[in-house]
Amino acid sequence: MSDNKTALIISAHAADFVWRCGGAIALHQKLGYDVTVACLSFGERGESAKLWKQEGMTLDKVKAARQHEAENAAKALDVHEIEFLDLGDYPLNLDNDAKFKLVDIIRRVQPNFMMSHSKYDPYNTDHMYTTEIAMEVRMIAQAWGHNPGEKVLGAPQLYLFEPHQTEQMGWIPNVFLDITDVWDKKRAAIECMEGQHHLWDYYTNVAENRANHFRRNSGGQAGGRAAKYAEGFQTVYPICVDEL
Repeated sequence: MSDNKTALIISAHAADFVWRCGGAIALHQKLGYDVTVACLSFGERGESAKLWKQEGMTLDKVKAARQHEAENAAKALDVHEIEFLDLGDYPLNLDNDAKFKLVDIIRRVQPNFMMSHSKYDPYNTDHMYTTEIAMEVRMIAQAWGHNPGEKVLGAPQLYLFEPHQTEQMGWIPNVFLDITDVWDKKRAAIECMEGQHHLWDYYTNVAENRANHFRRNSGGQAGGRAAKYAEGFQTVYPICVDEL
């Protein structure tokens, strides 16, 4: 492991990390972090409709296409490492062996922060299940009695990235990140996800709207930073400070 700061993104499907936190990934790579992305599934059953409409398509072909897209997107974002656990989707279910594989990744990466989905998502239960898992494996990685002798995890913040239908999810952002300087990388990564072309402009609009929130909350009409693109996140755990 390098001496760089690190981050870990736990993504339910192979495209989620692109839409929801691609800017955070690219920005922190630019800041010298090593960002690892763990994709629990390829989204092969539930998020690949365009591929399934092609004649002669098979599950293996869909998985291969989704992996190729995700790898290209990861390159566009300068991702340090991407791992595909291939655990299936719709539904996504992890047994203890799969959970312990994630714990191994967490302990190896020793992330300064983690990211995953909203706590609630009635439209895609894979998403909220992934965050339930993220919280569980974070807890296990902190346990001295799990594989004694390994370096245990500290207490990294878990940031919940924006779901697709925010108003239905009870997701309330309390962190806004200016991604203007790396927007070109995020847009390039978005355009790697050819199987979900209908989301390209949608998530561009989301980034523009969050930039408005960034400007208002960084100074408002009194001179907030002129961010053009931003991402929003919700924290799970308290933030400890020495002064406000």
